[in-house]
Amino acid sequence: MEGKVKLDLIEQHVIDFVRKLRADKKLRQEDIAYIIGVKASFIGNVENLSNPAKYNLKHINVFADHFGLSPKDFLPPVALVNKKKEEDK
Repeated sequence: MEGKVKLDLIEQHVIDFVRKLRADKKLRQEDIAYIIGVKASFIGNVENLSNPAKYNLKHINVFADHFGLSPKDFLPPVALVNKKKEEDK
């Protein structure tokens, strides 16, 4: 049985932002895939917590251009620090 893949908080933030944007615009995974030039299965993999697929900076840039946003809109206003990494310092 597959478990959750451990994503950094920043990766989860971007995935959640795009998922909400998709829902707000009433778009399907196929629509989002078309925008960034990937297969719909990639979007499903990104949104599936048991898969390590993630959006990259190119995807964020294309989304931003398509939706009239800035790439920084996809990122949190402050740095997100994973607790384990912080404890390792």
